[in-house]
Amino acid sequence: MSIPFRDDEELEELGAAAYLKIEIEASGYRGALFLINGRGEPMEYTYTRIEIPNTFLWRKADIHRYATRKIAASLFSLCPETPKLIFCLAEEAGSELFCQDISVSIPVCRVAPATSPVSFTSNEVREETNTSERKQLFWFPAPPAEGSIEYSLFQRIISSGLLSEPFERAEIGLREVYK
Repeated sequence: MSIPFRDDEELEELGAAAYLKIEIEASGYRGALFLINGRGEPMEYTYTRIEIPNTFLWRKADIHRYATRKIAASLFSLCPETPKLIFCLAEEAGSELFCQDISVSIPVCRVAPATSPVSFTSNEVREETNTSERKQLFWFPAPPAEGSIEYSLFQRIISSGLLSEPFERAEIGLREVYK
């Protein structure tokens, strides 16, 4: 006799959330795009690296903006599945990345600690989480609409404590592949 059970197939319908991780290294930048489902299970991990010449022709802020744009574009072009949401850390990706440099058709959320001063543009919508994981959220072009699949996925991520933790796994993955 089998045990009656119900597998929450609805979570599969929510799709994937992508976590964009960008790091500075000695000779350039490296980045990863880590996709998870609503359970936090890994679905895809894509990574890349670019070298930046140490030259007097570049301003430091311009190098960072150039590198984050190149890494994001490369990772997005390699990603085999379209996520429903993209998350990135505000300290790694400035508002100009998605508001000016790269256009995507899905909601993007820059995440920062609740107490950190973060610059943002009027094109972004700022929110704060009301959970134990206190964060500032900067959405572009807007947060997911209530009742949408994207909103359901976001609520699942928040309730599962998955707003920040996948960035840690993406960072571990970068360390592993670039030893």
